Amino acid sequence: MKRLIRRHLIDVVPYQAVQPLEVLAKRLGIPVERIIKLDANESPYSCSPRVMQALSKVDSHHIYPDPEHRELRSMLEEYTGLGKEYIGVGNGSDELIDLILRITLESGDKVINFPPTFVPYGIRTKVCNGEIVDIPREDDFSVNVEKAKSAIDDHTKVILLCNPNNPTGNTTPLYDIMSLLEIGILVVVDEAYYEFSGETVAHLVPSYPNLIVLRSFSKWAGLAGLRIGYGIFDPEIREIIYKAKLPYNASSAAQMAAIESLKDLDNMKKRIDAITSERERLYRELQQQGMLAPYPSRSNFILCQPMNGDAAQIKNSLEQDGIFVRYFDTPMLRNTVRITVGKPEHTDALIKSLNKLSNK
Repeated sequence: MKRLIRRHLIDVVPYQAVQPLEVLAKRLGIPVERIIKLDANESPYSCSPRVMQALSKVDSHHIYPDPEHRELRSMLEEYTGLGKEYIGVGNGSDELIDLILRITLESGDKVINFPPTFVPYGIRTKVCNGEIVDIPREDDFSVNVEKAKSAIDDHTKVILLCNPNNPTGNTTPLYDIMSLLEIGILVVVDEAYYEFSGETVAHLVPSYPNLIVLRSFSKWAGLAGLRIGYGIFDPEIREIIYKAKLPYNASSAAQMAAIESLKDLDNMKKRIDAITSERERLYRELQQQGMLAPYPSRSNFILCQPMNGDAAQIKNSLEQDGIFVRYFDTPMLRNTVRITVGKPEHTDALIKSLNKLSNK
């Protein structure tokens, strides 16, 4: 049946998503509650109590959700400081990445990418029949703007930039982003981790119609399982995105959860502060423990390189204690692990497990 499939899709390698708690627990033969999941940059805290209360009272799940996301976009207008005509909602920011590439790329069009970064950028580009042009980051994981400029030609349509970058945790300075914007092609700045860095270029969208900013509720609001994100676009681009999207792309439950999260900002900001504070503690604890060398991070995770030894072995050893981290062995991330910031007790368990391993 492959002859019926678009040829460029046959060799696409899918994204290796992390496994759910139940699968991990079954594999180790331990209860779910013993799992410490530090491998997917999810919030260690559940969603706002307001979300749980609101969802428990809903009796309209048999009705389609608002395809225009009107109430949520009005709430986001206040949160972002930009009019709702600039705001579009997606089934996670992942869907918006896919939609942006689908409305811009024709066969042979190119996308500038800065690896190591979020792997789905390359996958979605290939799915949309585009060509990914990788501009490797420097040794400090900074973006080389001049190399990016020299790689651009008449077929280049989009620049994708994760800021803070996943999985390295660093941010790109405003002057570098401005330099990319001056090129004139579409610049997509993925700010999925914005709440942990406090750095944004969203305010520039009205002045730069070629700028798109993407955000997520998965990390700071604890809504990863409900899949809800949004983008800040030039209004003309937003209209085209809404033409291309599926009619009911964000469920009623997801929209309601995002709305209630925005109504509970004081409480949610305390959780963000708790995560950023624990990030700094985790960084210090890892430095002191000595087995892993942590890179500075402006996000809710820390990338680490073993001081001596094998990252895969460390990952496997941690799993025996029910602690899951993300392992990388790609050309620019040889022998590294990424650790999501958890609660203080998760940090304690991680350091205890590393101490046990280092004493063997």
